[in-house]
Amino acid sequence: MAQRFDNVKLEKGMYHEAGRSFTQVLEKLDPSEQYRGTAMEGLDAYQRQLKRFDIRVKGAGSDLVDKFFSTSQSAVLFPEYIARAVKVGMEEANILPDITATETLIEGMDYRSITSAPEDEKQLKQVAEGAAIPQTTVRTRDSLVKLHKRGRMLVASYEAIRFQKLDLFSVTLRQIGAQIGRMHLEDAINVIVNGDGNGNPAQASAVETAGTLAYKDLLAFWNSFEPYQLNTLLVGADTMPMLLALRQMQDAAAGLDFHGTGRLITPLGAKVLRTSAVPVGKIIGLDKNYALEMVKAGDVMVEYDKLIDRQMERAAITTISGYAKIFEDASRVLSV
Repeated sequence: MAQRFDNVKLEKGMYHEAGRSFTQVLEKLDPSEQYRGTAMEGLDAYQRQLKRFDIRVKGAGSDLVDKFFSTSQSAVLFPEYIARAVKVGMEEANILPDITATETLIEGMDYRSITSAPEDEKQLKQVAEGAAIPQTTVRTRDSLVKLHKRGRMLVASYEAIRFQKLDLFSVTLRQIGAQIGRMHLEDAINVIVNGDGNGNPAQASAVETAGTLAYKDLLAFWNSFEPYQLNTLLVGADTMPMLLALRQMQDAAAGLDFHGTGRLITPLGAKVLRTSAVPVGKIIGLDKNYALEMVKAGDVMVEYDKLIDRQMERAAITTISGYAKIFEDASRVLSV
């Protein structure tokens, strides 16, 4: 029989149970299913613990950081609060979901992705009676996916933050998450352009006149993606003005959408994403449904021992992830 949320014993060891996050450990002890039809419906196990100790982390009425340390058990909730706030920052303005086809969560540090090689990929052949059916060969990659540890060091004494409002402290943590998110994006773009170690850099082409971007250059770039679709463009600050200056981008419909919503729609129907992670003088195009796999080794990790014991002078907040190309021709680079 599952325990009620106000009877769950909280301890440090809940953070290093193999294969489970802190929230998953809580959910095992206090399943959300048992709260259907009650006032607690819609809250996960961690949020119920916040209510148990009357800790408010949002809004003008949010509590002080010190509220987490009112008891030894409530202090155990503090690292998860930090991890969740950092994840919110990572998800704000995050464009990784717009360029990754799938996300793989692994346990450990070694992962080998797969690749497939269809016969006559660009031809649609009719299979005659008794003839061999065209095949697609699936095999593992030669090289492991390179995983990178990315993070930031939270440098603050307990005395410096104990009387700060949690809502304000969350803003700082979200900024840390945004910085980590930008690191992940740089890793992803590096794999798209240079490959994942399996000899598969993006095929490169160049504009007809160096230093300029013409509509026919975009058309040729779009046409090179067959049988994939050019549905996403990654553009840097140096090439974005060239793209917006195209006459085709200045028609009434495109201009109205851009000025009204800030969303950029190219004449080719691709989604335009601006990021400083794109190399200077490059435009990256991809079919987001087939180009890139994101590999994650766990979730956001924090040094929970230091945080729980209020030894926060230097506490690391890290994530481990890597990227693998799925189909090589699903991403290409245009040099301007």
